[in-house]
Amino acid sequence: MNPLDIINKYYPEKSELKEILLFHSRCVANMAIEIANKHPEFDIDKDFVFEAAMLHDIGIFETDAPGIKCFGTEPYICHGTIGARIMEAEGYPRHARVCERHTGTGLSLKQIVELNLPVPHKDLIPETLEEQLICFADKFYSKSNLEKVKTPEQALKSIRKFGDDGIVRFENWCKMFL
Repeated sequence: MNPLDIINKYYPEKSELKEILLFHSRCVANMAIEIANKHPEFDIDKDFVFEAAMLHDIGIFETDAPGIKCFGTEPYICHGTIGARIMEAEGYPRHARVCERHTGTGLSLKQIVELNLPVPHKDLIPETLEEQLICFADKFYSKSNLEKVKTPEQALKSIRKFGDDGIVRFENWCKMFL
């Protein structure tokens, strides 16, 4: 599969949003592959990691996030579950899991209920090494400030809004991946 074929299907026109998506996704994919290359002991499926990293944010076009040129109607936090729906429909269930599980450091059912988030009421925490790696790499890149690579401390700051569980997961990933 060429992830760009799927991206082009949902983003057929040249647009600022498509450029944001592609730039961000390439940064995440490159970091994830770089980490996978440094850790051969993990036996990470690098082809899958590249594809899924390129597609993890495919659902953003349906969200309302004008700062990154998204003019849809759904809350931005739903972009992962929207992406999962798209990837399931395209026949890529593993990629769908990455889409739905990359928000923050993943969202537990407890967090979803406590924060009254408009996403499915189920655990959305990355489980496989590939899911964790893509979620981790994603925390270092923002779609609103494309040129900046966050430090682990800056990434941690943006994770805090989802609670302590995410902080612990991120700190564990730092020890594992960096």
